[in-house]
Amino acid sequence: MASYLTPEQDQRLRRWETVNKSYFIFAFLAMICLLVFSSQLGLSSGDSWGPLGVLLALLIIPIIVLQLRLKCPACERPIGWQAKLMAPDQCRHCGVFLRARR
Repeated sequence: MASYLTPEQDQRLRRWETVNKSYFIFAFLAMICLLVFSSQLGLSSGDSWGPLGVLLALLIIPIIVLQLRLKCPACERPIGWQAKLMAPDQCRHCGVFLRARR
């Protein structure tokens, strides 16, 4: 018998997916703008990445934090890097399907 998430657990997981996707899109666009306009903004030169490197790290760190914060709503064990932008289909620890039964 396959187990599924409750509607509340599913809603919590979908909220994580929405936040994760939204931040990824924002960070991607911000990184492109930073890289394209870094010399005009005075953030980098041919020799030094100083402030540009710090800004890129500040954009990437939340992506890592979001990935590490994801936990299976059923067993509360970290899913971590098993998820990319979306939650995986099934938790590898407890076997629950991470999609509510429709």
